[in-house]
Amino acid sequence: MSPNQSHDTAALFVRLPIEHARRLDRAARVLSVRKKDLVAGLVQRHVDPESQEGLDALRVLTADATPRRVTIDLEQPGLTLGHHSFQPAGPLEVLSCAQAADLLGVAEDVLLALAEERRLPGRKLAGQWRFSRGALLHWLGTVEHDT
Repeated sequence: MSPNQSHDTAALFVRLPIEHARRLDRAARVLSVRKKDLVAGLVQRHVDPESQEGLDALRVLTADATPRRVTIDLEQPGLTLGHHSFQPAGPLEVLSCAQAADLLGVAEDVLLALAEERRLPGRKLAGQWRFSRGALLHWLGTVEHDT
């Protein structure tokens, strides 16, 4: 069965080096076929994980590949192995009372008192105080404070 005749499929999301991705794009364009059909055909023809010969051929292809990172989470019951990649989110721009107090290193009641007295930049929204991280840091750096 050819790759484009199969009705059962699985999603495959990969990052390729730019030049390899461009080569795949050019081949698909020149042959007027879908990239997924090219990849499926290559896998069908060249990937044989069931034989030692097939595995050896794949090892040669991946000899220069970057090794995969493995994460082990021992905090959870059982052992979890996996691979992940993430970029941490930046700091929040709008802070709750607890977050603002933590940022300034003061107790929440002190922060609330300053906010209620309008000595600290903040806004009450739906009955809850909210603070701009930037405004708090600017205030901290420019205002003389006596609490």
